[in-house]
Amino acid sequence: MFLLISHFYKKSICNTIYAGAVRLFDVMQWTDRIHQIKILLVLGTVFVAVASLAVAHFLISDLEQEERKKMEVWAEAMNTLNNADEWTDLNLVLKVLNGNTTIPVIVMDRAGNVQTFRNLDIPADSSADRLRQVAAIGMRLRAEGRCIRIDIDGTAGKDYIEVCYDDSRMLKLSVVYPFVQLGAVIILIVAAVVALLTSKRAEQNRVWAGLSKETAHQLGTPISSLMAWTEILRERYPQDELIPEIDSDVKRLQLIADRFSKIGSTPESVPANLNELIAHVVDYMSRRTSDKVCFELRLPSEEVTVNLNVQLFEWVIENLCKNAVDALDGTGTIIIGIIQVGNRVLIDVTDTGKGIRKKDVRHVFRPGFTTKQRGWGLGLPLAKRIVEDYHHGKIRVKESEPGHGTTFRIELRN
Repeated sequence: MFLLISHFYKKSICNTIYAGAVRLFDVMQWTDRIHQIKILLVLGTVFVAVASLAVAHFLISDLEQEERKKMEVWAEAMNTLNNADEWTDLNLVLKVLNGNTTIPVIVMDRAGNVQTFRNLDIPADSSADRLRQVAAIGMRLRAEGRCIRIDIDGTAGKDYIEVCYDDSRMLKLSVVYPFVQLGAVIILIVAAVVALLTSKRAEQNRVWAGLSKETAHQLGTPISSLMAWTEILRERYPQDELIPEIDSDVKRLQLIADRFSKIGSTPESVPANLNELIAHVVDYMSRRTSDKVCFELRLPSEEVTVNLNVQLFEWVIENLCKNAVDALDGTGTIIIGIIQVGNRVLIDVTDTGKGIRKKDVRHVFRPGFTTKQRGWGLGLPLAKRIVEDYHHGKIRVKESEPGHGTTFRIELRN
């Protein structure tokens, strides 16, 4: 009879673990795909940025050279106009001078006085004020070397005028456009990544809920059968000392099924005494752990009350304690302490075990990650989900040193 119950028990657990493993594999595949897509999007953004800036650089260089050539022709036309006599045909000269409708140009004499200007929109209260502003622009362009010098005939180079020019509006827009385009691409990429992460999160939530509900469902039937068998055994062997232990484990299995069903739905939180909750979990763990493992409680003298779902939060502490026991390799100390700082409650679970490597710390809460030979990598991700999603708290690796131990910290608000 005991062998039958044991076989039934193992078969139920194996089926449940297998179902969980299949869904975990799906989650990990989706996570890997998201990671690959993010890498591709980043590489695509870098490529687009480099290509856009490179193409823009060549186009802007060509436009600058083209405008320089146009201004050289315009300066030559101005020179022809200044040196014209009564026999000079000015039709072509005037056509060239009047044809410049885009490039800002200022003609200045040797002393820096403005002779004329074109294509400059300068708001001013008076003509004198406008000329002062134009002269300032002309001096800036002269300092930048953006001037073409025209010697006046008959002065042997002692007198001259300078044609100073600025970038046209189209050229200025061409300089800005690649950065606007790059900004738009980055915004689109960020939006795509956010959408993917949101989709990933929603998918993970659906997988967690589905996995939890199916696990609770798969455990439900065998648990009911085990309860019935336990009652039959109690009637047939009322003096057997093992039957209460079997009944206790069956009730424990029922509690686990209830926990899974709560993860698949929205659990309710009620005010709970955190000191009693942790003491209860430690009492349960210490009776099922080697005598070489010492549990040490560091609880405040006053009662600490926090809104919790007791069953789920007990599960979190159990998972942390089980991980600590596994890290001890049979002997060591596990310290569980509560610290209250203002409206925050800090729970530290410390072990003196083998610790976690630095490169593994950031992966410990990732579903499927484990350093154990027979681990599934579900305990810590489940604890993180319970703490952060259902209790709006935080859980992290506070500190860990290989060979000296690890401390996990949970932060709640009361």
